Amino acid sequence: MITASICLSDIPKERIVEAKNGKKYLNFVVDERREVGQYGDTHTVYLSQSKEERENKEKKVYIGSGKEYKFEKKETTLAEDMEQESGGLPF
Repeated sequence: MITASICLSDIPKERIVEAKNGKKYLNFVVDERREVGQYGDTHTVYLSQSKEERENKEKKVYIGSGKEYKFEKKETTLAEDMEQESGGLPF
């Protein structure tokens, strides 16, 4: 799971796209950082670039950052799994 926050003030209004249904969308990318940031950030969020912007090596518009959380699954025995499936009832 990755939690992130973005700065709405940094989003150029022309990058917000209105769909046929009237809803507004923003295309963005969440990318893993090479190193963990000073606040523990593991990912950066920036606006998606067009093919032309990428070819022209235009500067990315960064709008936020995020952290990845990994949950470890507790290993259980077969008996514990069966008890959980039956709701802990003896029948």
